[in-house]
Amino acid sequence: MSLSSPITQTQTRTALLLLIGTAATVGTALGFEHIGGYIPCMLCLQQRIPYYVAAPLAAAALIAIFMHRPAIVSRVLLLLVAITMTISIGMAAYHSGVEYGWWPGPASCGVVPAATGSGNGILDQLNTVIPPSCDSAAWRDPVIGLSFAGWNFLASILWAAIAWRGALKA
Repeated sequence: MSLSSPITQTQTRTALLLLIGTAATVGTALGFEHIGGYIPCMLCLQQRIPYYVAAPLAAAALIAIFMHRPAIVSRVLLLLVAITMTISIGMAAYHSGVEYGWWPGPASCGVVPAATGSGNGILDQLNTVIPPSCDSAAWRDPVIGLSFAGWNFLASILWAAIAWRGALKA
């Protein structure tokens, strides 16, 4: 299989599924934060970055397919989504390991940045919110005990597998 193999319905469906899936995954995280009131730790916020990259890449792959660009364009874009989601697997595994106490987290996690200014303004008050520590899960699934990082690990595996298959399938 080469990256210049013709585009099939597999690549079209893959790009659409990845666009919807990655956007829904990060949208769910944002919903838990802004609607559910869960304050994300530093590692939680970093785990969103691959989704912020993958969703536009999937959209670009879909656009390339519909605009009948050379097959290599959409396949490379899907390959970039696959690489991004593979990185996301590692980030989620690291964070899950920190939460389960398998290894230490970053020393900067849960640290309040030093306040600047007079301390009376609204921006100064933002610095009084203490973000949660990365080693304690804000929520765990009551049935199987997965935290948000654990669910992200599973979601990242799913999206990475779909993206690898779509990019490389003949």
